[in-house]
Amino acid sequence: MAAHCQVTGASPSFGHSISHSHRRTKRRFDPNIQKKRYWVPSLRRNVTLTVSARGIKTIDVRGIDSVVAELLAKGVKL
Repeated sequence: MAAHCQVTGASPSFGHSISHSHRRTKRRFDPNIQKKRYWVPSLRRNVTLTVSARGIKTIDVRGIDSVVAELLAKGVKL
């Protein structure tokens, strides 16, 4: 599963792990991605989204209909 949120667009970022001796090695910061299934009343079916924890909070605030309408306008296949 790709570490990419369909709602917020969050994707991995990169940086350094810094040890006690201050040596730097490359590392990857992955967003907290979850696979969630939502019932969408306007489509009258379930939709499975790959969303981050922030994306789940966004759906709770704005509502699933609003978020799905925005995704469909962007051309995302659901």
